[in-house]
Amino acid sequence: MGKEEGKYAWTVTVGTKGQIVLPKEARDLFNINPGDTLIILGDVERGIAIPPQNQFSDFFGEIFGKK
Repeated sequence: MGKEEGKYAWTVTVGTKGQIVLPKEARDLFNINPGDTLIILGDVERGIAIPPQNQFSDFFGEIFGKK
């Protein structure tokens, strides 16, 4: 199974304080810098999404606007 263009997957470990570290490749790809605020969207049936700021409204509608 080949990798789809523009699709990525990474693993992260949750620390004892509930913190995660975003992989450097992800931070670079989405221009995430120290001090940036991220939004975490959650749906108990579909999981968690951490959208890039410039795509927030698309992800918000996908998670909360449709069933």
